[in-house]
Amino acid sequence: MHQKEWDRAVDEAWADPDSDPEQRIARFRELAAEAPHPALGEFELGGAYDSAGYEAQADVHYAAATAAGLATLDPARAASLAIQHASTLRNLGRADEAIAMLRAAPEHPATGAAPAVFLALALHSAGRPDEALRVAIEALEPTLPQYNRSVRNYARLLTEPA
Repeated sequence: MHQKEWDRAVDEAWADPDSDPEQRIARFRELAAEAPHPALGEFELGGAYDSAGYEAQADVHYAAATAAGLATLDPARAASLAIQHASTLRNLGRADEAIAMLRAAPEHPATGAAPAVFLALALHSAGRPDEALRVAIEALEPTLPQYNRSVRNYARLLTEPA
């Protein structure tokens, strides 16, 4: 299957309001087998398991997508992969791995501030609430119409001495 046709089939599978999680996983197994590159199929199949709550299986497929070279093949999907995989790791109780993955996550317009939001969640799960709040505030600060300097300073003071 050609890339555009496959991408369209992936979009349709995600958008299908009538499929339950098990049907979605089965569909993504088919799509993974037809993927123009193994990294693409592994990523999407990992997402299907992830969205169904099967984090352990998602972890396997996300790791396979990384190993198969998703980062060089599709930077937008790779940026999403970092977030989704890290979120899965956090849900599996592996917050420190999630934190490391999110700190190394590539920046991409497709994900915006999402890596910082998920990093804040992982930090909170790791028992580091002040650092989590700082990350969340620093992600939000650029969107404020005013008070930016004050907000940056308050965020900094959460983890640094005055």
